[in-house]
Amino acid sequence: MIINELFDLSGKVALITGGTHGIGMAIGKVLGKAGAKICVNDLSQERLDACKAEYAQDGIDVYTLVFDVTNEADVDKGISQIEKEVGSVDILINNAGIIKRIPILDMPLADFKQVIDVDLIAPLIVAKRVAPKMIEKRAGKIINMCSMMSVYGRNSVSAYAAAKGGLKLLTANMTCEWAKYNLQINGIGPGYIATAQTAPIREGNHPFNDLVMTRTPAGRWGEPEDVGNAALFLASKASNFVNGHILYVDGGILANFGYVKGENDL
Repeated sequence: MIINELFDLSGKVALITGGTHGIGMAIGKVLGKAGAKICVNDLSQERLDACKAEYAQDGIDVYTLVFDVTNEADVDKGISQIEKEVGSVDILINNAGIIKRIPILDMPLADFKQVIDVDLIAPLIVAKRVAPKMIEKRAGKIINMCSMMSVYGRNSVSAYAAAKGGLKLLTANMTCEWAKYNLQINGIGPGYIATAQTAPIREGNHPFNDLVMTRTPAGRWGEPEDVGNAALFLASKASNFVNGHILYVDGGILANFGYVKGENDL
């Protein structure tokens, strides 16, 4: 097969939940440039309008719609609309997510449950809605946005880490049940990525920026496009025998979290 054909997504319908900004938008732009028809949802029509304009700057006509990924009836309605107006979903990127940085003893149970609902239950709801048609076609790609905190914890992010750890195992279990129908279900675990959300801790002498720069073997923050490129691989024919895998796009930080720039360069 010609190499370019491996990564050609022409005619494929890709749904990126919460793909209005940051990593989700970067994934959408990469898949869109590879030929996929990009669909993006959000809770805010204003954010969808803004993202549609930004996608257009890259020549991508994105289909946008409002629906709540945590509401099963709303998901069914939204995806039914996509199927009617764009086509059945070939590629699902479960990207929508939230994080609440609250110590365990201070975290209201309602906040903990909200993070679990958005980061773990919602990917299940959306995947259950699109998987039957993928199974019927004997083709489909599901990419769950996991995290480095799918494998380790950090201070004040108990709900997020619990959800992402659960999502890693949910990815494995989706694989166990659906791989036989030629569905590839994988995850991506982004490292520390330079987005608008991380800008405040990347500027000046913020201690967390110093941590990232000294502990990441690659010696830099990741770019959103780094994650987008990984998503392209997992969404393409090139990954047709890759299943149940979490691809960590982290500059090597999980390979050697004890790395300190300078000390380990001898």
